[in-house]
Amino acid sequence: MIVMLKQGLRYSISLLLLVFALTAQVYAGGGYFAMGYGPIAWQLAGAVTAVSEDAFAGATNPAKLSVAGNRLDLSLTLLNPNRKVERTGATGPASAYNFSSTSANSLFFVPEFAYSRQVNEQLAIGISAYANGGMNIEYRDTTGIPATNLNPALCGTKPGNFMGGCGKLGFDMGQFIVAPTLAWQFAPGQSLGISPLLTLQMFKAYGLQAFAPSSGSPRHVTNNGQDYALGAGVRVGWLGEFKPWLSLGAAYSSKIYMQDFDKYKGLLVEGSFDIPANYNIGIAIKPRPDWLLAFDIQRIEFRGVRALSNGILPSLSDPLANPLGSKSGSGFGWQRDQTNYKLGVIYNATPQLTLRAGYTYGQRANDNDLNAVSFGVLAVNPIRAASVGMSWKTDSGSELHMGFARMDGTKYKGPSAIFPGAKESVRPYVYAVNIAWSQTM
Repeated sequence: MIVMLKQGLRYSISLLLLVFALTAQVYAGGGYFAMGYGPIAWQLAGAVTAVSEDAFAGATNPAKLSVAGNRLDLSLTLLNPNRKVERTGATGPASAYNFSSTSANSLFFVPEFAYSRQVNEQLAIGISAYANGGMNIEYRDTTGIPATNLNPALCGTKPGNFMGGCGKLGFDMGQFIVAPTLAWQFAPGQSLGISPLLTLQMFKAYGLQAFAPSSGSPRHVTNNGQDYALGAGVRVGWLGEFKPWLSLGAAYSSKIYMQDFDKYKGLLVEGSFDIPANYNIGIAIKPRPDWLLAFDIQRIEFRGVRALSNGILPSLSDPLANPLGSKSGSGFGWQRDQTNYKLGVIYNATPQLTLRAGYTYGQRANDNDLNAVSFGVLAVNPIRAASVGMSWKTDSGSELHMGFARMDGTKYKGPSAIFPGAKESVRPYVYAVNIAWSQTM
């Protein structure tokens, strides 16, 4: 057993380094949290709080590791996000800003891995490595007219971009999370689990020169390259298997407290970008031996992170009292916590073939008002997704997985906070293909 644990640890460290190397280069998706983590969650649209068919327990419910067995899961997701912004109705000199632009970042690969080991009948250990993101956006279009930017001190006579700055407009936000996991079956069918959430966060913003005069630290608003921050939190979970046909699960993740981004302390509220606390409950029912229905409810506390929840207007309307980067400065306008409802279906067609499908719907984090657009076009959040997938078990004990998903969001639209009288809109949607390989040990 000791040899097996050491071997598993070497696998984990090697794969952790690989995932970090790849994930540090690409972040995409459709929203702040991924629809799911691991191949089963991708196929079930994230309805996996009470479903344990892979080792990604640390990403959803740590208690599930107690029934995951000895296995290794490698997952790769190809994401194709599509985001287009548009402004209409600006008059006078501002009419030059009536144009649309489509984000150039449209293809990304996001790897994940998980490993689990059953130490004895009561204790299981493992590790999950996964990423949050979905905010890698780059709008390249400009007015095309010289000297139309809103900050000539920084931009000279360059044309203005969609936000009144110059050059390419966008930002790159990525979060890489490693979750060592311990699960304890304290009674037959009853398990508790815990996962420390060790996080590396990357952030880069550019093309926001127009906002520098509204900041308390104008040199730390935009075009300062990539910045990094470390953080930590914890996820705890419970899994109860009451009948062969009934399982319940619940999990809570604390807010992940992050270090400040020194290079962007003049842009982000208090210079930081914590990951919101979130919790989920789920039920899994087997109406027949070859069918399983799963239903989850997830709550994300966006209001607990000022960088996300602060409205867009404070720094624009009164930069002296509420400068960008301050506690009361402008944020991305996600002013409501979000509740997501997730439904998944599993059909074991043959001993080798399993088919899955899922659907998730989430309430919007803002309304069609000033907080939905302007600064907010840089951070839009799809609210629904549908997925299908399959798994094939080979004679050697490995499994091959494939899933497809589309994440969509209602059109975000509203009056412009930058150009009075104008209207702005943005609609995000994402296609995803997940392929994965699993090996029982």
